[in-house]
Amino acid sequence: LQLLVDASGGREFLTACQDGAARLWSAESGECLRTYTASGDVDIESASFSPEGSRVLTASGDGSASLWAAESGEFLRTYARHADAVASAALSPDGT
Repeated sequence: LQLLVDASGGREFLTACQDGAARLWSAESGECLRTYTASGDVDIESASFSPEGSRVLTASGDGSASLWAAESGEFLRTYARHADAVASAALSPDGT
C-alpha cells in the first residue's frame, strides 16, 4: 500500500498499491467498489480525486500519470511520460 486517501466525507477511501492498481473502498463494509488498473507491470505511487470527485488521477512508477472516470473506472488518458517515476499528481481546483 503506497497511499490512502479519504473520499466522500469518510464513506469511501482510495488506495494506491504496488500491484499496479488504485482501488476505491467502502469504509463501512470494507468492500472494494472499483479498481483502476495500470497497463503493464508498474507501481501506482499515488491516487487522488478531482475537486468535484468525478475523476481519479494516478501517478505511476513508470513516469506516467493516468486519468480515470471515478464512477465507472473507465480509463480516460495517460499524460506524457517522465524520465523517472511520478511520485504524486493532483488536478487543480478547476479540474484541469
